[in-house]
Amino acid sequence: MTSKPMTRNPANSKHRNRSPATAKKLGQLHPRNPHQGRYDFAVLTRALPELADHTITNPKGESTINFSDHQAVRVLNKALLANYYGVKFWDIPEGYLCPPIPGRADYIHYIADLLAQTTHVNADNTPPTGKEIHALDIGTGASAIYPIVGSQSYGWRFTASDIDPISVNTAALICEANPKLKSAVKVKLQPEPKFIFKNIIGRQDYFDVVVCNPPFHASLEEAMEANSRKQHNLQRHRGKNESEQISRSSTKSGNAAQNLNFGGQHKELWSEGGEIAFLTKMAKESQSFAEHVGWFTTLVSKSENVKPLQLLLKQLNVAQIRIIEMSQGQKSTRVLAWRFDTDEE
Repeated sequence: MTSKPMTRNPANSKHRNRSPATAKKLGQLHPRNPHQGRYDFAVLTRALPELADHTITNPKGESTINFSDHQAVRVLNKALLANYYGVKFWDIPEGYLCPPIPGRADYIHYIADLLAQTTHVNADNTPPTGKEIHALDIGTGASAIYPIVGSQSYGWRFTASDIDPISVNTAALICEANPKLKSAVKVKLQPEPKFIFKNIIGRQDYFDVVVCNPPFHASLEEAMEANSRKQHNLQRHRGKNESEQISRSSTKSGNAAQNLNFGGQHKELWSEGGEIAFLTKMAKESQSFAEHVGWFTTLVSKSENVKPLQLLLKQLNVAQIRIIEMSQGQKSTRVLAWRFDTDEE
């Protein structure tokens, strides 16, 4: 196993017991998140002229898109990635999850804070940068959003895994087609869906952090109901800040059944037992890979799942547990983080 990169400064040890969630007003993005406030459509259209075909004017006379139109949301994502991350080629298959980039970026920035305050403390308390930081994205999907944001924001290198061959092939194609990503991201297929880390983490591997956006729902029906609620809320809150709207938008317009691709998206949106079952498996399996990972982290969509997961992690004798609260617009979520080895701290 490769050596663990540790750049510590004892003078900053006071930061090790502090939550990485900085004090901020409800609904605000992380201070380093570039997707603050309204989208600047003039800037985004210069980055991707195709966006002009989907731009409309709201009743206030402001440029926007129809966030119920999955094609418009996909093109907006392409423009955001081109403008902020220098990714000129990005697309996903029809029916695959089109992620809300502002919220995904928030996760990466808070994880950067977590590393800066624990395993990679330095004199000026800034997040670690460069390819010596190796991150693992579990369930990267076709979009490879976390590797894109993490590699282009901090220069980290990523390994991205998924159980779906189409997602893996698409993510690999995106990385191959963009020079900025080609040497920064490696995409791997998980050949055995019953495992999360086995087959992905090798005996010589060390990852400073694991990130994960788990399937939220326990069944297709539950996913459809949740998506229907999102569409209803989207109609109610139309005209509000675009960052909030894209967070509420899924991939396709129309009713809930139309919004789900039964062959492709189900692996991204639901799994047997739902979020709690997936994260229980992830926590238990993480124990076998404790020496290979600095911090295990995951999004937890349902707040009621936090306490049982904390209890499980304590039973697994983890050394540290962190809960990082995040919010985008009216949407609140959280990151659960844990680690086993703190001997060097």
